[in-house]
Amino acid sequence: MPTIRPSADLRNKYNEISQLCHEYSEPVFITKNGKGDLAVLSIEAYERLCGKFELYHFLKEGLQAEKAGDVESFDNVINNLKEG
Repeated sequence: MPTIRPSADLRNKYNEISQLCHEYSEPVFITKNGKGDLAVLSIEAYERLCGKFELYHFLKEGLQAEKAGDVESFDNVINNLKEG
């Protein structure tokens, strides 16, 4: 269940929001005038999320290269590494 807090809590209860972000490694959603406005994350959760996006990007590139036939077999790569 997402944690939703009003924007005033950023000023009045910052430490509590920070603790929630670190403890649960999930975003805290901040509302402004009753509507969604921000998502606040810990640095660790943000870096993990960025890492996932980067991994997905590399996986997509690999799948596209495989479809285009621009890849070498695993055995060829290992043999080339052994030959040095």
